[in-house]
Amino acid sequence: MLVGCSGDRSILDPAGQAAREVAWLWWGMLAFSTVVLVVITALWLYAFRGGRRVARSSRDEQRIARRWIIGGGLLLPGLSIVLLLAFGVPVGQRMLPLPLPDGQQVERIEVTGHQWWWEVRYPDAEGGEVVTSNQLMMPVGEPVDFHVTGADVIHAFWIPRLGGKIDMIPGRTNVIRLEADASGVFGAQCAEFCGAQHTNMQLHVEAMPRDDFNAWLAERQAPPEQSDDHQAARDTFVEHCASCHRVAGVSDGQQGPDLSDIGDRVSLGAGRLAMEEGAIAHWLRHHQQLKPGNRMPSHDHLDAETLDALGAWLETLSP
Repeated sequence: MLVGCSGDRSILDPAGQAAREVAWLWWGMLAFSTVVLVVITALWLYAFRGGRRVARSSRDEQRIARRWIIGGGLLLPGLSIVLLLAFGVPVGQRMLPLPLPDGQQVERIEVTGHQWWWEVRYPDAEGGEVVTSNQLMMPVGEPVDFHVTGADVIHAFWIPRLGGKIDMIPGRTNVIRLEADASGVFGAQCAEFCGAQHTNMQLHVEAMPRDDFNAWLAERQAPPEQSDDHQAARDTFVEHCASCHRVAGVSDGQQGPDLSDIGDRVSLGAGRLAMEEGAIAHWLRHHQQLKPGNRMPSHDHLDAETLDALGAWLETLSP
């Protein structure tokens, strides 16, 4: 019963100020609702107790009923809503992208939800925009504004240990401000049903010191080095994959995930398959079985040896 109280997706194990306030708000709501439930249940049992009933006039009955309607039907819900708003509104307001009092600049990260993967952009990176997929790196100890949208249907951006979720709506950009208190890896998940593989739309989130974050961005400024040993695999990629996928210095496809640093990621298919030797070739052969309905076509026209070579080359794409 307590499995949800910890782990990388638990709102009850906060790792940021916004998530901590949300957790305390949740605990307060739970305590208040528990008291209300206990009192109402006790009164309900008392009303149906056995024994002789007290004789009352119709006017007395009306007066008692009026008290219950006003107290239980108006005052109690009204008080509950006022208390919830009094504590909840400030919690939500602190996740808005409001100007900071000291004029501090806030890191901007753009996240786009696709069926069923994540596109992540760093438009303000020194040296030029950085693009990656299904992984999100952020500096620790400072606020970050996440500008989120959807590419096809409504998705939702949610890092439970850092704060509340926000909808990703096609044609609209929503912004949420989150901050990580300490370095670490956090699980993230699409929190709005977006199709058959909604549950398999996961995001790797990692918070790191500012210097490490800047170094991570700098590593991705230059295209990955290419070896002549994989020329045949690159030719295969250009012929069959380049129209959808981008690899810096090789192709500019925009339909599928950016693969420029795929060899440095922890998983494939937005968390569906762990990254290890041979994993990409396995994904290329079985991706429709691993993640049915994804928009990448099957590769039945390519033999196993070609797919193995293609996967081996993609695994070398690491800064």
